[in-house]
Amino acid sequence: MSDSASKPRPQFRNISVPQILSYNLPLAGKTSILHRVSGALLFLCLPLVIIPLFALSVTSAESYASISQWASNPLCKIVLLVLVWGYLHHFCAGIRYLTLDLHIGNDKEAAQKSAGVVIGISLALTVIFGLKLFGVW
Repeated sequence: MSDSASKPRPQFRNISVPQILSYNLPLAGKTSILHRVSGALLFLCLPLVIIPLFALSVTSAESYASISQWASNPLCKIVLLVLVWGYLHHFCAGIRYLTLDLHIGNDKEAAQKSAGVVIGISLALTVIFGLKLFGVW
């Protein structure tokens, strides 16, 4: 067998962070990554932020008032809004993945549409909660 007839084997090398960031993922891929990020965010914040704040808020009226005063800080409201977005996106994407498990919308076009719907609905609901949180509505 001659070497000139065979094609050279592809070389797979490690890629760097700028190459990863410049990679153009389809919307379904971005939705999948955001689903994982929101799940990790909720998983890490549940024992560190959410449960201690809830436990403190139901202890007494004074502790509830202190948490209420703490939550009126704009920076805390932004953190709470990020947590709300994480929950809403994770919930909406979870429903999308349940429908995909039922083999509904498995083709490429339907998957792209459902990914766009998930991102749109989660952002719209986050805006509604944000308006309520910041006292606009």
